[in-house]
Amino acid sequence: MQYQLNQKLADLVPYDPIQGCYRIRLDANESYISLPEELRRQIGDAVGALPLNRYPDPLSRDVNAAFAAYYGLDPDCVTSGNGSDELISIITSCFLESGDTIVTLSQDFSMYAFYSSLYELHVEVCPKREDLTIDVDALIAFCRKTHAKAVVFSNPCNPTSLGVNREEIRRLLESLDCLVILDEAYMDFWDQSMLPELSRYDNCIILKTCSKALGLAGIRLGFAVAGKTITRALRAAKSPYNTDMIAQTIGRILFNKPEYLRDCTSQITAHAKQLHRDMLQLQKQYSAILEQVYDSCTNFVFVKTAYDAQLYQLLLDASIAVRRFRGFLRICTGSSEENAALLEALTRSLDTICSEEGRK
Repeated sequence: MQYQLNQKLADLVPYDPIQGCYRIRLDANESYISLPEELRRQIGDAVGALPLNRYPDPLSRDVNAAFAAYYGLDPDCVTSGNGSDELISIITSCFLESGDTIVTLSQDFSMYAFYSSLYELHVEVCPKREDLTIDVDALIAFCRKTHAKAVVFSNPCNPTSLGVNREEIRRLLESLDCLVILDEAYMDFWDQSMLPELSRYDNCIILKTCSKALGLAGIRLGFAVAGKTITRALRAAKSPYNTDMIAQTIGRILFNKPEYLRDCTSQITAHAKQLHRDMLQLQKQYSAILEQVYDSCTNFVFVKTAYDAQLYQLLLDASIAVRRFRGFLRICTGSSEENAALLEALTRSLDTICSEEGRK
């Protein structure tokens, strides 16, 4: 008799990012900045001295303390994880029970609904405005109407590049008694973080990542910041040794280099703003194809276009990878040279589409 997977697993497929080698990767919102040689040497020496035959610190105390110092937080309110994804998985599986309602938004990061469905939660999707902004009043009413036990969204948003200001987030937190999970993965590029005010709210978890502004996507290190009651529960619910010794060590070293990290963030932000300005100029020139370039408070731009499939493929043909959504493209900033190559290839691609459309 052949073993049968249960229904929630039967149709799942493994995550499948873009395959192949491309000279420019602007699809995953990673940092284009590689660690300098001296910092690599320091990390290599520290990792080389680790007792890898031993388990890591289960509470990740040193890296949590360094993270907390960088952001001006109490380390007793910090829990580390194997990337933010693991923390999303722990929160959805442990802070809610089968059948509970969790509210997500559309469009937003797909893993919120993925983990929630996997853990047999009832997922309700609150629509955004037509311009992709969040109507906080509508979201509050939606959470109350659906009797939500939790609401989760990214701020600033992946993939729309738009953000909700601090005043509106305060109003949301003060209006709801359910758990509010704010994913601030891209907040290093904006100035509206709720981290300084988190102690006022006992129903909030803020997620942070090392994969974007900090340039550490390869080590899978994320953090959840919350009040001490939630933090105690998170630390109890996670696997004992979920954050490995190497990630803890690299994270600790980097967070103890605040000037370097802030300089990297400043560089990325400047390049992202220039890319946004350049994309707006292209949009004016090719408005029949590029319908809208959205405002951005992230390290990427979000573009509305009915020609998403054609542009995506033409850029791949030029060995440039961006992220495609139906009706949209998301383009992360690269270095000055990478952005220049992108704009050149994108202009050629737009000219090609114009020529093809002109022959129809």
